[in-house]
Amino acid sequence: MIEIIPVPVKKEISKGDDIAQLFASNFKDIQDGDIIIIAQKIVSKQEGKLVELAQVIPSMLSVGISSEYNKDPRLVEIILSEAKRIVRLENGIIITETKHGFVCANSGVDESNLPLGFATTLPENPDQSASEFAKKILDMTKKKVAVIISDTFGRPFREGQTNIAIGVSGIKTIQNYEGKQDTYGRTLRVTAIAQADELCSAAELVMKKTKNCPFAVVRNFEYEPSDDSIRTILRSKQTDLFR
Repeated sequence: MIEIIPVPVKKEISKGDDIAQLFASNFKDIQDGDIIIIAQKIVSKQEGKLVELAQVIPSMLSVGISSEYNKDPRLVEIILSEAKRIVRLENGIIITETKHGFVCANSGVDESNLPLGFATTLPENPDQSASEFAKKILDMTKKKVAVIISDTFGRPFREGQTNIAIGVSGIKTIQNYEGKQDTYGRTLRVTAIAQADELCSAAELVMKKTKNCPFAVVRNFEYEPSDDSIRTILRSKQTDLFR
């Protein structure tokens, strides 16, 4: 039976903290094959991706966008600095494609669970961050685990947000059923389940947003170890009907 175990942490994360050590000190029962889900926010804090708005000088473009959309021009400047391109500006919402290739609101820039006047940006290389975390756990415990860094994104055509993977290590991101038979013997052709995203969404049910729980452990989930990067789950522009 699959278990999802929350791992609360009381410590406020700062730049340079060893979050793998922090996890291991708060969860003593690490087992081979565990999947550790990590909230993006603590990875960004640990990597120093914390920006003080008072130190940001907005460009003319940021000032123009902020005046039209009633946003802080300094925050808009951070959003644009993290973007490869703007996908859409509408109804006060800025949808961008980030440097990582994610299409999301505000380039993933977030002010929640932070002191007033600060914002975080996404980790520079979430796959590398996940891989380094997994290696540290292996070195400390001799247990081989998969690691997924999770963030909250909105979705086209659906209200509300859900948690998805933005960085992975040691797990296949997509479970492909193409060529397998369904219960009626028909051959499946296009069924590919984004299991890395589904694991993040399931983990959020116990991590919550206000419970100081930046980690969750998914146990007894059968998965294929893999060298997949997050790019294996990103839809290309050529096959994206909405870009």
